[in-house]
Amino acid sequence: MTVAHIYTVAFQGIEAREVDVQVHIGDGGNGQFNIVGLADKAVGESRERVRAALAAVGLALPFKRITVNLAPADLPKEGSHYDLPIALGLLSAMGVLPGSEMAGYTALGELSLDAQVTAVAGVLPAAVAANAAGRGLICPAACGAEAAWAGGGSVIATPSLIALVNHIKGVQVLSPPEARLAEDRQSHADLRDVKGQESAKRALEIAAAGGHAMLMTGPPGAGKSMLAARLPGLLPPLDAREALEISMVQSLAGELPDGAISRRRPFRSPHHSASMAALIGGGLKVKPGEVSLAHLGVLFLDELPEFQRQVLDSLRQPIESGEAVVARANAHVRFPARFQLVAAMNPCRCGHLNDPAQACGRAPKCAIDYQARLSGPLLDRIDIAVEVGAVTAADLALPPPAEGSVDVAARVAAARALQRARYEKENLRTNAEAEGELLERVATPDEAGRNLLREAAERMRLSARGYHRVLRVARTIADLAGAEALTRAHVAEALSYRRTGFNA
Repeated sequence: MTVAHIYTVAFQGIEAREVDVQVHIGDGGNGQFNIVGLADKAVGESRERVRAALAAVGLALPFKRITVNLAPADLPKEGSHYDLPIALGLLSAMGVLPGSEMAGYTALGELSLDAQVTAVAGVLPAAVAANAAGRGLICPAACGAEAAWAGGGSVIATPSLIALVNHIKGVQVLSPPEARLAEDRQSHADLRDVKGQESAKRALEIAAAGGHAMLMTGPPGAGKSMLAARLPGLLPPLDAREALEISMVQSLAGELPDGAISRRRPFRSPHHSASMAALIGGGLKVKPGEVSLAHLGVLFLDELPEFQRQVLDSLRQPIESGEAVVARANAHVRFPARFQLVAAMNPCRCGHLNDPAQACGRAPKCAIDYQARLSGPLLDRIDIAVEVGAVTAADLALPPPAEGSVDVAARVAAARALQRARYEKENLRTNAEAEGELLERVATPDEAGRNLLREAAERMRLSARGYHRVLRVARTIADLAGAEALTRAHVAEALSYRRTGFNA
């Protein structure tokens, strides 16, 4: 009995698990075509797409029993990307393609009824897995650019099944794809557009420098969303490793246009009606959520109390661990989620708590009820809380600030460079990730700073987490100043950003 082999992948989170596509054509069966190996409906429908695609190139399936086994059989198989490997396995079993050569490839792609190979999600992690296994990759032409970023192995990016067959037989030559960077046509919003709000700008700079979570509270129209939108312009661009890391997540989500990779940090701003599956990840076919699509970038949650409380509380674990875990009965799927949380909220439902002329008659009870929608454990994980006051007509009449995003970004880049050198051996990126003995080693204040922090912790009733987050922010403030040692001044400023309860 001869069995043709070719390989493909099954996705479990960001991991691409190897799948051996085994094809056997046996006697009898009257043309039965069975796909086994825990395949979902989309994989089962491959039978008809493959049959039509082979007919489109002038080939008919033999009138025999055809069995396709997707091994390992206990690994769930989902998606339409199994079309191409099943078709190539059949062509190999029929003697159209050399079996020994096809066994050296990992293939994925969806087939149309006219034998075109259409784009699928997850080509980049599949290419990385194929390269690690020492195999070449066969993928749709539309996905060739992202596959080329994996480097190492050969990549065949084909527009159609007939073009692929001709290439393997040497009749036609398909050019190898080239890796592409996305054109950065859209410029970042400039911090110079924000008039006034000097304290909020300072807090934004500290958040950018250390990767800290930040909460802005203020009345409508104070500029909270404007400030958040300008945060990406303060962050350094992704390095090559980081760009590949976030692009693998975007590839799984089908959000790599034309397969081009961007060096711009992601900025995700989901609506407050987002479900838990949309924010954390999941769904019928587990996909990465907003926290993973914001990996190594910014997750902006506007109107924070308007989100469902259960959805917000689901952020607590990813903030701490840097990954989102979606639990299912038969598997645990993990996605990277090292994001920087930036949130904005009004102090109460009407938004004018501290303005007697506009505040509602239920103040301050309305504010207590409104802010109580946020759980204490979630607020405890936010490093920087800042009040954003109303902007007056006098502020708007002022000329634009002399300092813009470019100036602030230069200081942020210098602070990030210090952190990169400091945590190089620990494989960390920012102060926001430091903890335990490492944090104590790099962020121990001088005696005056320790005394201030000890006294403030008692008076403000800081939790152990809050205590350490103050140290992280103080370390970032010192980095912005280019100071090696933490002083009382650094600790005092960090304490001023600590939210301790209801803001009236």
